[in-house]
Amino acid sequence: MASPDNVIIEFIRVGNSVRVSAVCTRTGREVQIVGDPRASKQELEAVAIRKLRYVMERDAKAGGAPKKGLTI
Repeated sequence: MASPDNVIIEFIRVGNSVRVSAVCTRTGREVQIVGDPRASKQELEAVAIRKLRYVMERDAKAGGAPKKGLTI
């Protein structure tokens, strides 16, 4: 089961919301969430990391590497 070791977190204010990106430095896997700018950075960071863990675990169960690009 994969889990993020070191995570880079980025906060970007976009209008009336905050976009939070979480990137696992080991795998390069990245996820984003959109949150309320009134929420604390710790809360937003925790949600982003939880999503990153979920996505990495889902990808690991599906056979490893995340899918890149679109399949037509």
